Amino acid sequence: MVNAQPPGEPHEPGASPSASGAPASASAAGTDSHRGDDSPSQEPFTLLMAVYAGDRADFFARALASATTDQLRPPDHVVIVRDGPVVPAVADLLDEVATRPRTTVVPLERNGGLARALNIGLEHCATDIVARADADDICLPNRFAVQIPLISAGADIVGSAIDEFDDDPTTVDHIREVATDPEVIAQQARFETPFNHPSVVYRKSAVIAAGGYPDLPLMEDYLLWGKMLLSGARAANVDDVLVHYRVGAGAYARRGGWRLFRSEIALQRAFKRIGFTTWPQCLRNLVVRGGYRLIPEPLRRIGYHARLVVRQRRFHHDAGQ
Repeated sequence: MVNAQPPGEPHEPGASPSASGAPASASAAGTDSHRGDDSPSQEPFTLLMAVYAGDRADFFARALASATTDQLRPPDHVVIVRDGPVVPAVADLLDEVATRPRTTVVPLERNGGLARALNIGLEHCATDIVARADADDICLPNRFAVQIPLISAGADIVGSAIDEFDDDPTTVDHIREVATDPEVIAQQARFETPFNHPSVVYRKSAVIAAGGYPDLPLMEDYLLWGKMLLSGARAANVDDVLVHYRVGAGAYARRGGWRLFRSEIALQRAFKRIGFTTWPQCLRNLVVRGGYRLIPEPLRRIGYHARLVVRQRRFHHDAGQ
């Protein structure tokens, strides 16, 4: 069952979003997938993806199909940014994809990182509603049928829960749940990312108003969410899993290390500088989040599992209030 509280009225920058409004209709969001009518849920949208040298052709092909032809509410346009050179199999696939109707492939000569690729991709998105998808994840068929009506109803950004898998998407390792109350989303954002990036749909205008994706490797999405919330963007989340997220080998190693630690420090400094966090919140994040990046990988694995359990209990407790 879909649970997503609609956003309230636009709020002043820095204030928590209102949680007012009537409950969202799960049946309407989940079943209004046919085209050809004038309902707000039929507002056109663009799928935005980026591929780079580390992507595999078979994963990319599956990800693209899951976000386009397999969708109950397929995108009206597709923009794929080739972030620098890619392996030959992916290059061949991109050549074929570029011939498809309403599909734009944007080739970049050099790899400049995800933030640059997505900012350039946004410039090629002709619609205000943009849906993100990674090149190796799998979207569930009802993803956009659920999320697009919530954007049309007034949200500026809508994410969802995701599940993590290694090789087989039917074998779930973990579920990364999300808060659905706009006030809880705003509170949570001061301590951890409130959205799972591969699951988000947002208004391009709200992203541009917040300055676009910042140049902060590995943390560009979280800093963008903070800036969007601070600028008054209306947020929502769906507590159903709408994306299978591929973690693969080395996932826990990638969640730590000195490079990510440096990005974490830069992120917390940026949050404090723009007034998104207070000094106590900043110091707490530097100790807890920064420390997590540097602990040995076996301890990081235990800590990650524990955090997911705590989040799950907290969200279920809040939902029961």
